[in-house]
Amino acid sequence: MPPNHRALIRFFILFTALAGLVSAPLSAVTLAKKKHPPAKRQSKVTLVKTAAHRVKPQVVLAVASKPTAKTKAVVSGHWRVPNYADSTLGDRVEGDDPIARQAATAALGKLNGSVVVADANTGRILSIVNQKLAYKSGFQPCSTIKVPVALAALSETVVDRDTMIRLYGKTSMNMTTALAKSSNQYFASLGEKLGFEKVSYYARLFGLGEKAGLDLDEEQAGILPAETPKSGMGMMTSFGDGIYLTPLEYAALMGAVANGGTLYYLQYPKTREDGETMIPRVKRRLDIGDYIPEIKPGMMGAVEYGTARRIGFDPNEPIYGKTGTCTDSRSPTHLGWFGSFTEMGAQKVVVVVLLTGGSAVSGPAASGVAGQVYKNLESSNYFTRAAAPSAPLAINTIETAR
Repeated sequence: MPPNHRALIRFFILFTALAGLVSAPLSAVTLAKKKHPPAKRQSKVTLVKTAAHRVKPQVVLAVASKPTAKTKAVVSGHWRVPNYADSTLGDRVEGDDPIARQAATAALGKLNGSVVVADANTGRILSIVNQKLAYKSGFQPCSTIKVPVALAALSETVVDRDTMIRLYGKTSMNMTTALAKSSNQYFASLGEKLGFEKVSYYARLFGLGEKAGLDLDEEQAGILPAETPKSGMGMMTSFGDGIYLTPLEYAALMGAVANGGTLYYLQYPKTREDGETMIPRVKRRLDIGDYIPEIKPGMMGAVEYGTARRIGFDPNEPIYGKTGTCTDSRSPTHLGWFGSFTEMGAQKVVVVVLLTGGSAVSGPAASGVAGQVYKNLESSNYFTRAAAPSAPLAINTIETAR
């Protein structure tokens, strides 16, 4: 064989060997990628120092965890209730005030939840959006429990509005700020000072754990615990642990705060004519007239600078309210509560919003819905229309109590 041919063969053998050394690892990587495709990667920028001690950005790839077969993209966390739904399905609206109904449905939109609008001066329910949800046996009240706890503490002279309670370190707070900013530590302290028996007494007095409506067969009563929850009194009076509250119960209580202490039976007319001739009925009169001015600044503060400021504060049209955000373990669902009332001339209107769903749900979000209800009522001239003549009171239960 000629020398040039032998040289050519040696070159070919050497080239083939070198090609095999390079291609083998690449083939293994390629096969591995086909068998185990890479998880989605998200880039983030970190700062590293160079040899010259200058800082420059360097891109580092963070590999996200690979989703398992059990993962469902539509579910977030432990919650199994959607954020959005048609909340008007199945509602009976023959007795609704049409302006209030339109204001509430437009404000709630596609959100999954319930809105109760009521007249604080008579106990008339003007509209209930999502009656199926409103009539259930209740949900954990979250931080809305702080309003009845505040009234209980004031009634028992545990504190007054200006009493400063030390929370931690050098931080202290009074009732007005605690209501506005929804301080859990403050209300946990009140719970420990009051004790289970007194908290339970006032909760029942204010209508929790019993039906709020009169002759409303579909309504179920909320639930009050028979003993201190395992989580303790602090959690009971700051988050409502062990308590199940209905939107109707809270609407009745907000009405009593708005009107000076009269707890009316809520009445839901079956027709508009029934609404015009409805006779208000008193469940009991609460001796809280001296304490309502003590909590109203905190409830207004929630809207002005606290947890409900999403409403948009207007000193000419004040709204008083309390938010609540937590997870209800029975459902399970995340909850966004807002109980409120406004005073426009002689009219006093209560709006309670309960939102259910996932991480998008919160008390501030519920306050935004309530704020839109009030704006819709205002734009429809609801507060300027002539008020109906007062009907005589038929007192169902004569009870004046502390």
